[in-house]
Formats: sequence, structure tokens, C-alpha cells
Amino acid sequence: MSFIRLTSATKTYPPQTKGAAPVVALDDVSLEIAAGEVCGVIGYSGAGKSTLLRLLNALETPTSGTVEIDGADITRFGERQLRRLRADIGMIFQQFNLFDSRTVAGNVAYPLEVAGRPRDEIRHRVAELLDFVGLTARARAYPEQLSGGQKQRVGIARALATNPRILLADEATSALDPDTTQEVLGLLRRINRELGVTIVLITHEMEVIRSLADRVVVMEHGRVIETGPVFDILSAPQHPATARFVASVIDDVPRGDELAALRARHDGRIVTLNVTEGAAQADVFAVLSAHGVRFEVVHGGINDIAGQVFGHLTLAVTGDEDAVASALVAASVYAPLIEEDTRG
Repeated sequence: MSFIRLTSATKTYPPQTKGAAPVVALDDVSLEIAAGEVCGVIGYSGAGKSTLLRLLNALETPTSGTVEIDGADITRFGERQLRRLRADIGMIFQQFNLFDSRTVAGNVAYPLEVAGRPRDEIRHRVAELLDFVGLTARARAYPEQLSGGQKQRVGIARALATNPRILLADEATSALDPDTTQEVLGLLRRINRELGVTIVLITHEMEVIRSLADRVVVMEHGRVIETGPVFDILSAPQHPATARFVASVIDDVPRGDELAALRARHDGRIVTLNVTEGAAQADVFAVLSAHGVRFEVVHGGINDIAGQVFGHLTLAVTGDEDAVASALVAASVYAPLIEEDTRG
């Protein structure tokens, strides 16, 4: 049974100008997320990602369709039920949303104070969380004294204050530099693995999806256009928009001008090896060497995606024409070899 389920969820807003059509932010979205999963939702600006997040934390209700969490349709909840639900959902924001007038400890304590928890319990929980995110020494500091990464770790600690089962992250790393992004993603990975928290991550960066998510949902114009395990989507994207995102982190097969440039720089036949198993490329290289032909990797790379190997290696293969032809046929037994065409 899915922990989070959207069924035909649609959200429309009144027209922005008189006589215009209503604005469709989400269009018939159906989606399932398992308990303990990290689900990455990716799309360009205006794809509907933030609206989806607002439905999940019940800040918005769908115009039609349902949103279920742990089997309960939250679109039917009253105010008291919604308050309990929101205590079970932590939020991490792009711009941190910290209180400048509160210390690090005060920011983390805030949701516990709102919930009316006893002072001793709050003090103990804040200390526990600051230790978890590595900010014990900064407990008395104010946000203006922190780096961007430290601010986001405060935001994460605050989001965990009430022991939520769900963590919603809205572009949580887009304001951070690459090194700090990896630190924050590592912390989110710890939260998922050690605490079992289900994470829904909204982003426009495919590298974030590749680094953290188990499953990816690709959105465009308010609709889900592709979804599946991260490895499946990155290794074989089906929709053009998905392929554009994938191209930002995976070296694709060279086409058009890129392929023409490779041909201009390298003699021989240009072939691409699709690597899906760790030993495949070694076997191909061994066969080519055994046939006495020369080969050079001229494009591509190998990626580790969710513990699985995938990539493209484009080779320039030179030597006696018959020997090259024979070598390519023999090597293709171990992995597909695609000869590239500049017209592609």
C-alpha cells in the first residue's frame, strides 16, 4: 500500500485577467510514493512542482481528485485533523525561512513551542537535533552569523523537531554552492536511512535527483510526463523533456555537430558502447585488442546510479578495414556497439 497517493489531482486558480481561462497548475496528476522512499520531483519553472507540494502539506486542496496519506484522504480533514497532519510533515525551504531574531536553538525549538511541549522536553530535543546536524557549537549563534549550508542544516533540524514521518524539501539546495549541496544531500540521506523518514524532494537539478532519490517524477505544464526508478529514467528517458534533464548529468551518445566534430578529429570508425554491466567494457576492450586494432575513447563516461553502472563510451577504432570490421562483430557479443552516423 502506498504511503502517499494522489489520484487524478487537479488544481486550478481563477483567471488572472477578466475573460481569460482559469490557470491550471496541476492537471490530472496521479502519483504513488512508498513509505521510506526518497521521491524526487523535477521540472522546469511552472511545471506544477510547488503546487504539488502545497497539496501534500494541505496548504491547498485540489479542485478535483484526492490526496491520501497513510490511507486517509486529507482533502476531507477538518482543522483539528489538519493540525495533527502538519505536525507529521516537516518542511525545508530554499531560502531557509529562519527567524533572524532567534538563535539557532530558538529556531529549532519554535515548532515544539507552538505544539506546547514542556520546556525540558524542548531543551532535550533541540540538543539532540543540533548534535544530529552537527551544529551543537552554534546553538547560541544567530542566522546572520551562519553560512548558507549551516542555515539549511538549522532548517533541517527545525523540520525534524516534531519527529515527522514525511519531509518535504522545496529546492532545498538551489541556493547553495556545489560542495555545500553535497553536504546537505548527505544529511538528507542519513535522515532517510537512519530515521526512516519519507522524503519528497522538489528540484530543477537532475544532479540532486541522481545523488539522493530512489524514484523520480518528471513534470511539465502541470502534468506528470514520466516516472519510475532513478536508474530506469536516467538510463532510458522516454520523454524529450526528461531527456533534456538527463543530458545535464549523463554524457549522451554524440549526434549532429558534436559527432561531426569527433569525425573531423579522429580517423577510423566511430562506435558507441552502451555500458550497463561493470565488466562489459573490459570484455569489449580485450576483444578489440586481440584483433590488433587501435581504439581510443573520444566521448562519454560511466556513471554510478543508485549502485548500478550505466554509461556511454564512444570509441574511434582504427586499423586494417577487415580487421576493424571483424573486431567490432566479435566485441558486440559482449555489449551493443552502435556505429554513429553524422546525419543522426
